Amino acid sequence: MLKSAPSFARGESAAAPSDILGLADLLRRQALETPSRTAIVEPNGTTSYGALWARAAAFALALEESGVEPGDRVGLLLERTADAVAAVFAIHAVGAVGTIINNRLRAHQVEYVLSHSDAAVLISSEEMLAALQRPLATSARLLDTRSVPSAAEYTIVPRSSTSFAQIIYTSGSTGLPKGVTFTAGALEAGTRIVSGYLGMHAGDRVASLLPLSSVYGLNQVLCTVRTGATLLIVDSPVAADVVASLSAWGVTILAGVPPLWTQLLDVPAFAERPVRTLRQMQNAGGHLPTPLVRRLRAAQPHAALILQYGQTETFRGTHLPAHEIDEHPDSMGRPIPESEILVVREDGTLCEAGEVGELVHFGPTIAAGYWRDPDATARVFRPHPVRGDQTRGVHSGDLVRRDAAGRLYFVSRRDRIIKTLGYRVGPDEIVDVLMSSGEIVEAIVTSEPDQARGERIVAYVVLTAAGDRTRLVSYARRELPRYMQPARIEVRDRLARLVSGKYDLDAIRAPAVTTHA
Repeated sequence: MLKSAPSFARGESAAAPSDILGLADLLRRQALETPSRTAIVEPNGTTSYGALWARAAAFALALEESGVEPGDRVGLLLERTADAVAAVFAIHAVGAVGTIINNRLRAHQVEYVLSHSDAAVLISSEEMLAALQRPLATSARLLDTRSVPSAAEYTIVPRSSTSFAQIIYTSGSTGLPKGVTFTAGALEAGTRIVSGYLGMHAGDRVASLLPLSSVYGLNQVLCTVRTGATLLIVDSPVAADVVASLSAWGVTILAGVPPLWTQLLDVPAFAERPVRTLRQMQNAGGHLPTPLVRRLRAAQPHAALILQYGQTETFRGTHLPAHEIDEHPDSMGRPIPESEILVVREDGTLCEAGEVGELVHFGPTIAAGYWRDPDATARVFRPHPVRGDQTRGVHSGDLVRRDAAGRLYFVSRRDRIIKTLGYRVGPDEIVDVLMSSGEIVEAIVTSEPDQARGERIVAYVVLTAAGDRTRLVSYARRELPRYMQPARIEVRDRLARLVSGKYDLDAIRAPAVTTHA
């Protein structure tokens, strides 16, 4: 444990600082070098890099005039638009700490984030606030987008590389959301490293489907701006509309989470016909079962598929290059550049190849800790177990194993391991087998208390159009050892999700509305 865990109540971390212009300078430089290049395409028009920086400068000036000082927290509640992107860079330009709020949250959830972060200002719009259906109870001052001019000039406020620059709130699927705090240096490193190993360039047209409030969605925007590429904002929740946009807009990069790929593969125009402009598909935000990997490769064989692993606290941790995907579709890959990944036992010693242990991440992209939660920070962010210095790494809570070549394989979340009949079972291992049956398009495996077994395994599945539950049960009994077989398989029309895109277990466990044979 750290000798002194920071409270994270101020705008500065404890490491030695160096002044930088930060992320805002990425946009400013693109605007200076290629002002007419298209930065953003959305259904109602396009925005050039020059116009995007001018709008960001106007937001920055408005924030400064409203009394925002370096280190202050600024909330952002907007639809995923060019204005939202401009506001993200404006917050960094004034040296404030950004807190992007998912626009699908309810009023009480928005209030929690604003209160917990002690936001001085909330950037939003009349339409966005009206959608909350009641006035917000908050001390944050409102900066309405309508009051901000379309363009202005602004000089970026230099900031320390160790100053806090962003608070990203977790989904809260296992309790109240935690505010994960990033320094300006960590955000810059994450943007530089991820855009580098992905090989992004100015000619790319990047589909934006991910919420800006997530580390995945925010990093996508930052990488796009860093490389001078074009962000294509796709705002339809209908999978067929998304597929149509991919072809119509000439998308070259498509990033998604496992549930999105399932939805897209249900659209014949994606599953059966290549999107000719698509050169790269990126997965993060969850384990992608091998059958889905195979289906994606078959559907878009000309597009490189890159599997990535990470969590909010680390930006990204590992990636599997596209040329290894066919031989190792179940692997998380190796550490991202400039990072070190350890697999450790419960006593902190290093695991051997093939041995399951906890993944611990060290590197320049990791967060500084949890906002105003020193106890949780001390539990998760701990010193290196081998070097013995005070360089802190993230104890992920994910159980993994490493093969002889250094590739990592996800086993389970530590808190999701099912202990049944004397065995420790990873739910995702069972999901992979169920998906291989060809009877289902989606599944999640969880457990319930059982006096005789310890825990009983329960699977919730969505059948294919021709899928059959009875055949699925028979397949599971044939392909899984007894201790890994679900005690119950329940069919759902869909698997409910949280606003973060993760599965909503409480809703999924609720009794099914419809019945199936």
